[in-house]
Amino acid sequence: MKPRVALINPNTTVATTLAMVRLAAEAVPEIEFLPVTVAKGPPVITEPKALAQAAEHVAALADHLPEGISGVITAAFGDPGLEALRAALAVPVTGIAEAGMLAAAEGGRRFCVVTTTPDLAAPIKARAEAYGLGNSLTSVRLTAGDVHQVMADPARLEAALAEAIRLAISEDAAEAIVIGGGPLAVAARALAGQFCVPIIEPVPEAARRIARLIRRGDF
Repeated sequence: MKPRVALINPNTTVATTLAMVRLAAEAVPEIEFLPVTVAKGPPVITEPKALAQAAEHVAALADHLPEGISGVITAAFGDPGLEALRAALAVPVTGIAEAGMLAAAEGGRRFCVVTTTPDLAAPIKARAEAYGLGNSLTSVRLTAGDVHQVMADPARLEAALAEAIRLAISEDAAEAIVIGGGPLAVAARALAGQFCVPIIEPVPEAARRIARLIRRGDF
């Protein structure tokens, strides 16, 4: 029987949850990823207040997750609720920001986070500091245009992310790029392999990280 991991989407968009579960399962087929979507909150997390509320909603799920799970992923790039889940659960927990940043920084690489949400740049930088990667983060690069309009158009989103990636490489000397956002996971897959530096997909990285933590019993 496969180990079962709850993948929590801290926003309310079920389609995003299912897309992230598919990407996680492709990365680590030996684990069954269970979709869990918070019941209330915004469809997309774009500013600090929503991120803080998402952390509360994720933490409240600790006693309501599927029985028999071997691990948990919190799948918004601010890793909302991560610490609360770790304190409450006796299984490994990781977040897509933690997993993505750690993968990007492997081998001493300096990395950039490319994302769509300008109001979350400061929380992203704070997460890098919290994970001991503040000196490895070259920048947080933002897509041009209104965040909601950009994210509503997959082709525009992919093009906007690609332009931000090019700037991160040419102007910030980034040696790896993290695509910062659960709802950006499909675009991250499309962009992977198109550039001269690694494009880190946080959802598959979180799947691989939780698999390693489960194998090691490390929590």
